[in-house]
Amino acid sequence: MIAYVANTKPSRMYSVRRAVSSMLVAIGVMAFSAGIPFASVQAQDTDKPVINPAPTVEVQEAELDPLTTTSHGISLYGDLKYGPDFQHFDYVNPDAPKGGTLIQSSIVAFDTLNPFTLKGTSAAGLGLIYDSLMVASADEPYAMYGLIARSIEVPQDRSFAIFHLDPRARFQDGSEITADDVVFSYEVLVEKGSPVYRQYFSQIEGAEAIDDLTVKFTFKPGNNRETPMTAAGISIMPKKFWEGKDFSKTTFEIPVGSGAYKVASIEAGRRITYERVKDYWAADLPVNRGQSNFDTIRYDTYLDPEVQRQAFLAGEYMVRSEHSSRDWSTAYDTPAVERGDIQKKFMPDHLPVGMQAYVMNNRLPLFSDWRVRKALQYGFDFQWLSQAMFYGAYKRTDSYFVNSDLASSGIPTGDELALLEPYRDQLPPELFTQPFKLPNFDEPDGRRKALRDSMTLLNEAGWEVRDKVLVNKETGQPFRFELVIRQPGIEKIALVMKARLKQLGVQMDIRLIDTGQWVNRIQAFDFEAITFWWQQSLTPGNEQRVFWSSEAADQPGSRNFAGIKNPVVDAMVDKVASANSWEELVTATHALDRVLLWGYYVIPQYYLGGERLAWWNIFGHPDTVPLKGESVMRWWIDPDKAAKLPMGGN
Repeated sequence: MIAYVANTKPSRMYSVRRAVSSMLVAIGVMAFSAGIPFASVQAQDTDKPVINPAPTVEVQEAELDPLTTTSHGISLYGDLKYGPDFQHFDYVNPDAPKGGTLIQSSIVAFDTLNPFTLKGTSAAGLGLIYDSLMVASADEPYAMYGLIARSIEVPQDRSFAIFHLDPRARFQDGSEITADDVVFSYEVLVEKGSPVYRQYFSQIEGAEAIDDLTVKFTFKPGNNRETPMTAAGISIMPKKFWEGKDFSKTTFEIPVGSGAYKVASIEAGRRITYERVKDYWAADLPVNRGQSNFDTIRYDTYLDPEVQRQAFLAGEYMVRSEHSSRDWSTAYDTPAVERGDIQKKFMPDHLPVGMQAYVMNNRLPLFSDWRVRKALQYGFDFQWLSQAMFYGAYKRTDSYFVNSDLASSGIPTGDELALLEPYRDQLPPELFTQPFKLPNFDEPDGRRKALRDSMTLLNEAGWEVRDKVLVNKETGQPFRFELVIRQPGIEKIALVMKARLKQLGVQMDIRLIDTGQWVNRIQAFDFEAITFWWQQSLTPGNEQRVFWSSEAADQPGSRNFAGIKNPVVDAMVDKVASANSWEELVTATHALDRVLLWGYYVIPQYYLGGERLAWWNIFGHPDTVPLKGESVMRWWIDPDKAAKLPMGGN
């Protein structure tokens, strides 16, 4: 018997196995042609056995390079914080008690239980019922660990990803989660889901089931550092449940999910209740331990924000994130707060806030000229608003990645300048020589100067004032547009802008509509101006295509509400999505931020730099707040506190 033993690292095993296999096949062919059984090469002479030498097999050095790496997790940049044997995340209480009910609120009257399509308004909390292949940790910039997939296998260039499913994984009806379900989930989202999925998954070439527990995603050529993580985050749905159903339609049929909670009951438009799956297969996985502690989670709908706030103070629901600086300062002056029955706390952070702004629809001729868009910046008098209405709580937003190291500043230098230099003739010359600056009305003669500069820009763009009305010089058409809002509280701020724009001769009408109408209109780009907040993460990537790319501008349901079509923006988005290191990401994000700012696509508003959170004092909390902030899904009902505190009160 001749034995060949391959002793090599796991990542090289496939290459060596292939070489050894070729050798053995060659030996077998040679032995067979000589009439010698392959299992053993018999001796020709009892004293001197003849051993036929194995043929020389040339093995290229490249074949010994690692083909793939298999791991329990994957990180965008750098090493994983948690090893393969970790027991739980550091920011949870693994011994948190289970039980009780968490009641939350929603401002949306829902009409569907399908959150994946454009049609209808989906109920709050539906993400609770779906798991993904892997889950992100909250104390790393961007790292994911196995959930439905117990491991991920990727090559060095991340041109594909193979997910090995946990054989224990089950849907909420007890059926197995298979590779076919994963392929179905990806394909149905791309083919029949919201167009945003086609954009978000644009770097995925396709998915195939290798066997029942193995699925392979193949990616398009290019840098795919983030794409395996994009695939890992797909919500997994049972193929069997959706067979024979139209995925694109609204529905009140309770779906079968893959997550820790399932829909228990609904009252259309008013209330949805979830219950924790009692035999949830992944309850004790390291990524889940210490989380999903409530037996029941309920969302009640309040269509009026003031009614919503008063319901919280009356104990009708338990946790509230407050968005009004005025109400944070004045509306919580109640005995319940004084007694400590209601806790309120501002929790600062250093996460990218993103861009909250008045968004002009650049698809319309009225806003197609950058000079017009820049002139309208005059309408937002942040300094006056900060003193008169904001209680000094906010800072001016001057970046699409404000409150983080990803925000641009000054003028481009070094690697960022090198990135922008090839596009110099397509960019404003000032971008290279001046820091970006919004009007500052607190400067000496600031308002008068801003008004004068804005009128100059409007005149250059073909507009002039006649009888105190700004009109087109050629057609005489008045400059008039409609701002669509959905919250009565921000109407007062909009009225201030309306008054400032009137000084330019611009007429801005304000229309308040309900949230359902607002969602439908912005998804169809059926507006002239809206308010919107693009939220950002520590590691921007493929989602930037959905926010700013030319392709997304024509896709209803995308987040490119401004209608930006700029080849330099497209190029910078590609640079962000293909960054190979944190340093490259920061450089590319600075460049993207700068190009967006100098395009004057929006009128930036303000940001808080943290969260105002109020809650009834019946909860226990983990000791550690992670990098990405607090989450009520890591809290639990404290039995002693709940026994002492009757919900509601004066």
